[in-house]
Amino acid sequence: MKKQPLLKKKPPRKQPLLRARRTFGERMRTLRKERGFSQENLAFESGLHPTYISAVERGEYNVSLDNITRIAETLGVPVAELFFHKK
Repeated sequence: MKKQPLLKKKPPRKQPLLRARRTFGERMRTLRKERGFSQENLAFESGLHPTYISAVERGEYNVSLDNITRIAETLGVPVAELFFHKK
């Protein structure tokens, strides 16, 4: 009988997930700049840390719904606008 390894290897990161985080971060950066916020100002006004805002904009973090809502409220946009660009 073959022993099962105690620790399973994590599956490799999936490209669609990375792409979604990067797209979200890019959209957030665009809205932030359009509204005249620096990363520091946005962080202060939304109660988040500036390095967190920076990492989100680079697509490094999987942002929680609570933080998405905080950011949207601070930017004065509906949550959906952080995901979709109105044309």
